Amino acid sequence: MSKKMEWRLFRLVFIIVLSCICLSKNAVAQITVEFSPKLQKAYFEIQKLRLNPARQLVESEKSSPEINAFIPYLDSYGDLHYLLISEDIAAYKQFTEQEGKRLEIIGKLPDNSPYKRFLQAEIRLHNAFAKLKFGSEVGGSWEIIKAYKLLEENHRKFPDFLPTLKSLGLLHVLIGSIPENYSWVARILGLKGNIKEGIAEIRLVEKEEPFFRQEAELVDLLLHAYTLQLSAAQLARLKQWPKEQRDNLLLHFFATTVWMKEGKSEEAAEFLMDVPTGNSYIAFPFLNYLRAEIHLQKGNYASAIRDYQLFLSQYKGFNYIKDSNFKIFMCFWLLDKSAEANAYISKIKTSGKTIIEADQFAERIAQEFSAGKIGAQQKILYRARYATDGGFLTEAYKLIETSTETNFPSESEKAEFNYRKARILQKLEKNSQATPYFQRSIQLAQNISPGFAALSALQLGYVYLSKKDLAKAAAYFKQAISYKKHEYKNSVDNKARAALTQMEK
Repeated sequence: MSKKMEWRLFRLVFIIVLSCICLSKNAVAQITVEFSPKLQKAYFEIQKLRLNPARQLVESEKSSPEINAFIPYLDSYGDLHYLLISEDIAAYKQFTEQEGKRLEIIGKLPDNSPYKRFLQAEIRLHNAFAKLKFGSEVGGSWEIIKAYKLLEENHRKFPDFLPTLKSLGLLHVLIGSIPENYSWVARILGLKGNIKEGIAEIRLVEKEEPFFRQEAELVDLLLHAYTLQLSAAQLARLKQWPKEQRDNLLLHFFATTVWMKEGKSEEAAEFLMDVPTGNSYIAFPFLNYLRAEIHLQKGNYASAIRDYQLFLSQYKGFNYIKDSNFKIFMCFWLLDKSAEANAYISKIKTSGKTIIEADQFAERIAQEFSAGKIGAQQKILYRARYATDGGFLTEAYKLIETSTETNFPSESEKAEFNYRKARILQKLEKNSQATPYFQRSIQLAQNISPGFAALSALQLGYVYLSKKDLAKAAAYFKQAISYKKHEYKNSVDNKARAALTQMEK
């Protein structure tokens, strides 16, 4: 054999041996699915917003020679919680860049593992929620579609694997709440939604799947708080839950925001007072924003200014910036301090983004104020609105009773006056007295201020639903959806559609 042939043979043997070594190494680095005690603790630490301890626990598991599919899942889960609270744009970019790598690792699981598609769908949903939070609606929507397909396939292949239903149930509710004029999009994409079915799926996980029970219950309560309606039993549960887990910052935050949304800010303030603190928890300046909101609702304007300014000084995100500057303006304006108030008008225009409704509203009102469209007569409407939002109904009613429709020169202001008065009466459980004011608001607003027409129609739907008059309730919910291009469009349509869907069952 020539030296040239010997060299070629040596190279061939070398390549074969090297390949065998690499293959043997790959064989050792198997991918597994094991929720070890450390990873289980990390999962629940994330749900407490104790992200640093959670990350340390996850990192300690990465030294294992086996690749554990739960690790990229928990990395993504923790990153999502950080992003939703911090709105850190640089971290968001890194997060989206990590998605492909995390999906690739989980994709190495065998097809006969029910965790493969489930965990891939979870990663997709994490990215969907992050993208929607950061204003990428198209990107977020596509992630949801991909997650839905994965979950649906996983449920067909492994019908007894209950964790799938935690997220599939969520999507069934959200898709079932899509306004009717958009439902054709869901049908074309093959997405099926059913609110009743979705809630039943989530509650099956709560009942039968101990590990994901808490997350499923959180999803259940969130859906009822922001899309459906909370029952008395759910409110009682929400009040008790933070007391059972005093070290859970997420539960205290969730309880605070839901009780505020329910118009019970006095009770919400109690949860804020008891929030756990310490270096192990993520920095959460938004809690100062919530404190400011409650002060504003109670008419403690100087305290509200202090907490809004504290929030702005600590917050690095982009949502609620315009809104906070607007609220500071509003506090000074309601204190009759015009010079201080005017200084914040320019800040509203130049800071933050307009992704959420609160910031969109702030920018619109700033423009109207600068154009001289908002006069001193509207101070009573804002005072009454904030007091009503907080559940300080006696004070709100006293405020609104000092005025009549004739005190307001424009049709839009008259419409708002009627809506505000109706909402106070409705919350005081005086639906019969509230109804004509809602109807008057619709009459005045439908052509010039469709937002108040939509809000009034939505509330009339709830009024007639409480009276079991389903025909009138449905008519008003459909009317609420019919109004185009107003700042409350998304929330009104979601609530109206959800109510209509539930009525059909």
